[in-house]
Amino acid sequence: MYSVRLAGTEKNYRVGKIICLARNYSEHIKELGNEVPDKPVLFIKPSSSIIGHRESVVIPSYSGDCHHEVELAVLIGKWGKNISEQKALSHVAGYGVAIDMTLRDVQNTLKEKGLPWEVAKGFDTACPLSEFISADQVPDPHDLHISLQVNGETRQDSSTACMMRRIPAIIRDVSEIFTLEEGDIILTGTPAGVGPVVCGDKMRAEIEKVGSLEVAVQ
Repeated sequence: MYSVRLAGTEKNYRVGKIICLARNYSEHIKELGNEVPDKPVLFIKPSSSIIGHRESVVIPSYSGDCHHEVELAVLIGKWGKNISEQKALSHVAGYGVAIDMTLRDVQNTLKEKGLPWEVAKGFDTACPLSEFISADQVPDPHDLHISLQVNGETRQDSSTACMMRRIPAIIRDVSEIFTLEEGDIILTGTPAGVGPVVCGDKMRAEIEKVGSLEVAVQ
């Protein structure tokens, strides 16, 4: 089972479930031609999909269109169910940089058939993650520059201020469905600019005051 560490501490968290929020940036919704959802659109990645800094994404043989999606990751530090917005941030242990790797061709086929997305989102190496920084080192997680480069070319360049649902509301909504446990991770959605990567590419994702993450593609 995969563990993540809070930078500058000896604290390790064994990762449980990775809960991902789709369609949380309006410009990304527009670029994929999706509708703005009335309720949160959630899916789960297994912890076996995690890789770390300077490791490699392996594109499965059943896909020919793998995309990057940079996201702010939220590490849950304590148990909670039906958490109120007012108490939500007290459950956050830290923040990290994630890339939600997505097999876009597979996802589109699944969506057309009304089927779940996990085959396109939860494959091995589909969740590159940085180290986490303690939550008290990030005064406002809703005002951070977020970006991703492929081979030195900027693809995604935005701010977490553009999130439609903010972290307290996300934690409230998620905890109504899934009990949140220490070591769970929430991915908060991606801004516009998602696009394909191929074997040999190198990605660098960065979030202001949180950190950076570099991974290769093979």
